[in-house]
Amino acid sequence: MNRNRLIHLLKKYDYVVVFLLLVAVCAVLMSRTSYYQSSKLVSWTNSLAGGWYKGVHSVGGYFDLKGENDRLAAENAQLKAQLATSYISYNDSVFTVNDTTYRQRYSYTEARVIKNSWSQQNNYIMINKGSALGIKPDQAVISPEGIVGVVMSVSKNFATIMPVLHGESRNSVKAKRTGISGHLVWNGKDYRYAQVEDMPVAYQFDEGDTIVTTGLANDFPEGVPVGYVVEAEPLSGSGFYKVKIRLATNFNKLDHVYIINNRFRQEQEKLMENTMSNEK
Repeated sequence: MNRNRLIHLLKKYDYVVVFLLLVAVCAVLMSRTSYYQSSKLVSWTNSLAGGWYKGVHSVGGYFDLKGENDRLAAENAQLKAQLATSYISYNDSVFTVNDTTYRQRYSYTEARVIKNSWSQQNNYIMINKGSALGIKPDQAVISPEGIVGVVMSVSKNFATIMPVLHGESRNSVKAKRTGISGHLVWNGKDYRYAQVEDMPVAYQFDEGDTIVTTGLANDFPEGVPVGYVVEAEPLSGSGFYKVKIRLATNFNKLDHVYIINNRFRQEQEKLMENTMSNEK
């Protein structure tokens, strides 16, 4: 069947095929008998090939640039979204732009991941920033997409992080839509998913609901994305849900992170220590 079609096509366009063959033969003969014609032919083919590769490179570069721009845009959006929660207002009157005084509560230090694991029961991350740049234990760490973990140990130039993909990790989170709080844990199975405990069944969860940080601890600001609800199953006789979420951060592709410094952490912890000692 295919052979018959080919023969029919050649018969239909036989004049065109013969013409193209004659042109090709003439070009070869001219290039062999005339140095000028040969150089012109080579120049033309080189120009044609160069234009083709330049176009291919430009298209490839466009898509690479788009990916880089998307990443930078995601980082900028994340930082802009946190600006409002990074300051504490000291004005007790109605908010106005001119006479409201703010003091910065959180500052951010960018770092790059140089070692990462995500398939163990207890995973760790190493970054290329340490105490020389103000990194300290217990500081919160986020990615452009959402929560990552907490700084564990620090040397002069490096630091290790306990990510949420760790059996001992436990962070205060809440449903963005309802404000109901719970605790983020990980069962050690799949780096893409985690679980939220202590969410009461009195409140409904919908697939896709956003889970964020509460801001109640002294590490993460309020509203950092944690993940998105996949399913919420009531635990029999407990009064709580077993909530499965898809984590906002892709730990398999984690590259850049931000270490958060709570400028008021020491003051907050000192106050809590005094409060607890006074109760004894």
